[in-house]
Amino acid sequence: MSPAATAHAFVPASRRPPAPGGGGTPGPPGLLLAALRRAWPALAAYLAVRLCGLLAVAALARAKGHGVWPTLAASWDSNWYLDIAADGYTDTLGTRVNDNNLAFFPLYPLLVRALSPLTPGSPASVGLLLAVFSSFLAAWGVFAVGDRLHGRRVGTLLTVVWGALPVAVVQWMGYTESLFTALCAWALYAVLTGRWYWAGALASLAGLTRPTGIALAAAVTCAALLACRRLPRGPLRAAAVTGAVIAPLGWLGFVSWVGLRVGRIDGYFAVQRLWKNEWDGGRATLLELRQQFLYASRPPLFVLLVSAVLIVSAVLFLLCLADRQPLPLLIFTGVLLLVVLGSAGVYFPRARFLLPGFPLLLPVARALARARRLSTVAVLLGAGVLLSAWAGAHMLLVWDGPP
Repeated sequence: MSPAATAHAFVPASRRPPAPGGGGTPGPPGLLLAALRRAWPALAAYLAVRLCGLLAVAALARAKGHGVWPTLAASWDSNWYLDIAADGYTDTLGTRVNDNNLAFFPLYPLLVRALSPLTPGSPASVGLLLAVFSSFLAAWGVFAVGDRLHGRRVGTLLTVVWGALPVAVVQWMGYTESLFTALCAWALYAVLTGRWYWAGALASLAGLTRPTGIALAAAVTCAALLACRRLPRGPLRAAAVTGAVIAPLGWLGFVSWVGLRVGRIDGYFAVQRLWKNEWDGGRATLLELRQQFLYASRPPLFVLLVSAVLIVSAVLFLLCLADRQPLPLLIFTGVLLLVVLGSAGVYFPRARFLLPGFPLLLPVARALARARRLSTVAVLLGAGVLLSAWAGAHMLLVWDGPP
């Protein structure tokens, strides 16, 4: 049994790609080039979508007298990561609200710190380039998952839709969303293809990148343990067990380290409370939605956009359930939604927090792929790209707060 054989439990037979023909098996470089050739239309389309968003930001920035580079590379959370890269973490809990950098996970600032001496430019430039590079790795991974499940057309459309989300401008900012999405996409692809060592390692790295890494860890661990029940004793089962164990180590390791650093077992959660971020099962989210739609006379436009993203995401998850998506994808997006919608923390960044949940977009990509008229698909995608470009510029240069 090959490692990919274990993926059959997650991929319906009608959706599996045909077995390769004869002529020998290409080595890793050949496989990488073949995969890149298959993905290049999706990556080119993603580039075009994000360039449209960048042009909108540049035009509005020029009109308002702002610089594009500082807006993308050194604003809001970007500065927190840059400070961690330069000076490290604090070693106390303190009492000041929204002022403890232990709330930010370490992988992105560690990479910025490691790459800064090797590259020209400031650490902020390094962080921005790292985010842009990660966005293409993420787009490739998003395509790979969509292609694996439903073919090249759906994979390409899934990539374009992910790049045209209302808050997709963050993918090209000095933030962690692109790096985190890349790790999530390739970890889920590794699960679908039965590569358990890779799945566990990537999930562990994702757990060092964002708090919602726990959603990916849950997906990988559950999928690996379920695979163990079907696999015979031997290397494949050992790989699945190892992946299940490795997956949550990054998230658990950082949370434990924060507790040791501040001298209390719940240290990380105490830090989150200082940021007014606790899980309340969704009560605060529902209250905010009620306030906006029933009582507020003129709610901010960006906040309404965030609310629309949250509501649509919940509906898309129900469609994913009805479509009987592979269990690892459902676990990942389900836990991600539970964490984001169930939080009592700051409301307006939540659309950004859901950016890595690209499997939620599979019903949209499949519906577009089934459209009979190419003009219909072009109009819908064009409208989505324009909305994304406008929303990104509005979020960064009109909305008076972090994205």
